[in-house]
Amino acid sequence: MRVEDLYRDIIMEHYKNPRNKGLLNNDKYKKVNLLNPSCGDDVTIQVLVEDDIIKDVRHDGHGCSICCSSASVMSETLVNKTTKEAQNIIDEYMLMLTGKEYNKNILKGEAIAYIGVSKFPARIRCASIAWKAMEEALVEAKNDGKR
Repeated sequence: MRVEDLYRDIIMEHYKNPRNKGLLNNDKYKKVNLLNPSCGDDVTIQVLVEDDIIKDVRHDGHGCSICCSSASVMSETLVNKTTKEAQNIIDEYMLMLTGKEYNKNILKGEAIAYIGVSKFPARIRCASIAWKAMEEALVEAKNDGKR
C-alpha cells in the first residue's frame, strides 16, 4: 500500500466516522465557529481546558471531507495536551499544510495525513479551519484564566 493511499484512508475514516462530533451544552467549554465563505465549510469547535490541560475537544459543522475529517483528527490529537503543547502542534500542522519544513517530533500521528494538501492551495483553508478555530478557543480559555 502506498503512503498516499494510507493517508486517504485515514481522511475517509475520520470523515465517515468522526470522533468527538457533537457539541455539549456546557458553559465550561470555550466555543468558536468559523466559516469559509468560498466553499461553505462551517466548523464549530468546543474545548474544555482545566489547569492548562485540554480535557475535551468537541466539533460540529459541515463541509468537505478534508474539513470534517481534519476536525476529527484534531479533536483526538490535542486531548490531554497542555495549551502550549497544543499550540506547538497547531503551529507545526500549519507549516506542514503550507509545504514548509515542520518538526516531526512535535507533529506526528494521523495529522500527517494532510501533508498532501500543500499541493492544492485552495484546500489549505479546508484542512486548517478547525485548527484555526481551536487556536482561537485556546486564546479565549487562556484569557479566561487570567481573570
